[in-house]
Amino acid sequence: MILAAEIIFQTPLWYVGVCLLAGIGYAYFLYQPKPIWSKPVNYALAAFRGALVSIIAFLLLNPLLRSIQTLSDKPKVVLAIDNSESVGNYGTKALAALASLRESLADEGLEVSVQTLNSENYQDELPKLKFDRTSTNLSDLLGSAKNNYEGRNLTDVVLLTDGISNQGLSPTYTNYPFRVHSIGVGDTLSKRDISIKAISANKIAYLGNQFPIQADIVAGGFQGQTVTVSLRQNGSTLSTQRVSFGQKDDFKQLTFQTASNVKGVQHYVVEVETLKGEFTTRNNRRDVYLDIIDGKEKVLLLALATHPDIKAIRTVLEKNLNYEVDVKIFGVNPNAETYPDKKYDLIVLHQLPDMFNIGGDIIQRYLQRDNTPVFFILGSQSNTTKVSQLNSAVSISANPGQVDKVTGRFNPNFKLLNLDPERLRILEKMPPLTVPFGEYRLLPGSEVVLYQNVGNLKTGKPLLMLNTGGTRKSAVLAGEGIWQWRLEEYALTEKQEAVDELLQKVMQLISVKDDKRKFRVYPLANEYNAGDKVAFETEVYNDIYERTYGQSIRLEITNERSKTQSYTYTNTEGNSRFELSGLTEGVYQYKATTSIKDKIESVTGQFIVRDLALETLNLTADFSLLRSLSQQTDGQFVKVAQIESLKEYLLKNKAPDRLDSTEDLSELIQNKWLFFLLLLLATLEWGTRKYQGSY
Repeated sequence: MILAAEIIFQTPLWYVGVCLLAGIGYAYFLYQPKPIWSKPVNYALAAFRGALVSIIAFLLLNPLLRSIQTLSDKPKVVLAIDNSESVGNYGTKALAALASLRESLADEGLEVSVQTLNSENYQDELPKLKFDRTSTNLSDLLGSAKNNYEGRNLTDVVLLTDGISNQGLSPTYTNYPFRVHSIGVGDTLSKRDISIKAISANKIAYLGNQFPIQADIVAGGFQGQTVTVSLRQNGSTLSTQRVSFGQKDDFKQLTFQTASNVKGVQHYVVEVETLKGEFTTRNNRRDVYLDIIDGKEKVLLLALATHPDIKAIRTVLEKNLNYEVDVKIFGVNPNAETYPDKKYDLIVLHQLPDMFNIGGDIIQRYLQRDNTPVFFILGSQSNTTKVSQLNSAVSISANPGQVDKVTGRFNPNFKLLNLDPERLRILEKMPPLTVPFGEYRLLPGSEVVLYQNVGNLKTGKPLLMLNTGGTRKSAVLAGEGIWQWRLEEYALTEKQEAVDELLQKVMQLISVKDDKRKFRVYPLANEYNAGDKVAFETEVYNDIYERTYGQSIRLEITNERSKTQSYTYTNTEGNSRFELSGLTEGVYQYKATTSIKDKIESVTGQFIVRDLALETLNLTADFSLLRSLSQQTDGQFVKVAQIESLKEYLLKNKAPDRLDSTEDLSELIQNKWLFFLLLLLATLEWGTRKYQGSY
């Protein structure tokens, strides 16, 4: 480290002479009379006082101190190791050569570290490294090295891999500020193997309904042979199909139709018969998990008359597979008996209630049932007085027949939903909606999602608002013409996402059922990959729904073979989560119990642990990708036997140390040592005078 300093004056340099003269003059006049002590003591006291006054005067000039600190940063090399299962034995055999490379580079003054797919530096000896990762993301591996050494003198990354990347982007799509030297391991020849490449199935199916499970079978080197593909559940075979391979590299797609009469997550297995000579049998089986539910959430769309909005809203609703939508239009089917006693989870009213009270008794009949949430969509025929009486979000005072044309502007302060403000800026480019013209007053507890824009004028009037805290949850869209928004979005982006997502999430928010339980335990995700930690969140509430802590929780985890494991933990304010690891693939049921006010409370649920088996889907090393990656970054591609030549290249092309300088400009008076210097001069003068019998 090199440190240089320089004083910068903000006044003419001759001012320094004035400061010295001020100190000398002050000392001369103070100590000129004949002293009561010796001349040497008098001269010393004058020097102390003169120096003190000169320094203080000098500091009043406010000089600046510029300091330059120069650090030497040695060149750094990262050994990035793909420790996935597909590298396996090939990588293990290369670890000794890598350890030797690491030692040789360190002896030459290079800083060498080891990084693996675990996104952390590997500190143990290299021969102990295990190749057990169940997926490979080479882009993330190199990106971690880039981020960890950002701003540092990282010159080279040595990447040991087979080139098989089954997650993330290809590493060739990213620019790296260092050279990437690839060490290729593995076999580039195609394997004689049969595998299930992919499984396609809905995540949700309905009780008793038929649903398809589609399997993609890939075979290499088994032309002229036939295999049996089975669909099984709980050890029982539900269906089988025979497949014949007519080519050396063949692809077959099979579809199984099945059904379930059991609610909850069901575990199915698609398995291909094993043939002699297969490279591996691990990819002959794939697991499928489907959530079998008993019925959909029921939504009633009531409309005053036929309108393009109705089709648009119905399309948005039916994008959610959990919704079953009934449409009733008074101009088409005016009878109240159309859906006599059916109960709904959400009611959407389009331009209802209207000014002529068409179907008023039917609307009242539906609204009297269980405080069903309502989404009001207003228009030119809406009776704003009655709408104000029925909803809990907004009160509107408007004259019948008076309308306005407005566009929407997203409220960035709305946080109840995870919506992207940038994405919703497109709403300001949409055709205007027709809204009742009048005064809008938000009711207590309401939130504004969209505001009204009149032309280029941004108003404070709400366009879309909701209230989830009242007896009946309500949302109000104060305009008709939403169908034009969907068409315009498609014209601008060739997608229908922003408008649909907004409406979907608003309707989901007001239709979701409140959870009033005082004890809740739930996994943070419904699905985990094998090897991941399964985390449970714990919530305990008192009578006024304030969170409390200190309870002892008993958690029981049961696998598909009915084997139960029990755990006990304490819910604390600093840590309300409990983590499990080491769970194998399957559907797990959990039950959590605790005691609240001497009463046993319990909660149950389920989650899935998947084994994606990504490392078995592609077994052919991709050296062309590694050559391309190294070429892009001016690096070298070698095989394990050529690591010695890579070492010579790295040492021959060793980068010099990088000098990093930082400059700091500060006021000289800020240095603490000046205070202690002044204190020392004053103390020496005062102490000497007192010792000599004077003050």
